Amino acid sequence: MIEAVLFTATQVSTFLGSGALTHASGFFFTRDERLFLVTSRHVLIDEPTGHLPDRIEIELHTDAKRLTESLRWSIPLYRDGRSLWRQGSDSQGEIDVAVIELDRAALPANAVYRAFDSSHLQADLEAVEVGMSLVVVGFPLGFHDTLHHLPVVRQAIVASSFGLRFQGQGFFLTDARTHRGTSGSPVLLRVGSPTAGDRQKLPWKLLGVHSARMDMGDRDLLADESLGLNCAWYADILLTLTAKDGAPR
Repeated sequence: MIEAVLFTATQVSTFLGSGALTHASGFFFTRDERLFLVTSRHVLIDEPTGHLPDRIEIELHTDAKRLTESLRWSIPLYRDGRSLWRQGSDSQGEIDVAVIELDRAALPANAVYRAFDSSHLQADLEAVEVGMSLVVVGFPLGFHDTLHHLPVVRQAIVASSFGLRFQGQGFFLTDARTHRGTSGSPVLLRVGSPTAGDRQKLPWKLLGVHSARMDMGDRDLLADESLGLNCAWYADILLTLTAKDGAPR
């Protein structure tokens, strides 16, 4: 039996017309019977670097037992000149998280995926302490099990006070080895000890959305190694982005 958490994440490929641009990560989130794809905002648009895709593709399993069977599903990013994703901001500026609603009726009837919901969000901030073990589920550099179309998992720890916005921003830090392509991955905390029946459940708390590595601008590239720290935006932003009265940016 494959762990259900591996079906929550999907590779996100960006395109401009028929031209492939980048690979990233994303995951599924449900609210009020609606289904959303969550990823980093900069995966969908990054104006400073000129990254302006007009559609994305995600990979979906089509058989829960024969994992070698999958399909690519194309999702437009614009309609009538307006963007279809939702993004947020706070007093410090834009938040590097975006969601796009998926039409469940249009998805293949045999699509296999698992989704987080509001019950997976961490309500008690003080229950998460520095040094706690986390996992990041995604597609670093696009790497994954290409035969079974499954993501890989990196181990991480909470590297800053979870209840305190790091430097006033809407994220906390993790200590993990990450690469390009991990942007948009869920950052998860295991709840309870593993049991035999957990593989088909989602005994995880969704703490954040991995965004990017954090480094020091004045680091000596020859003498000093990278900090190995990462930004994870607090996942509770999903409650704002998936609200019924929410609107595309």
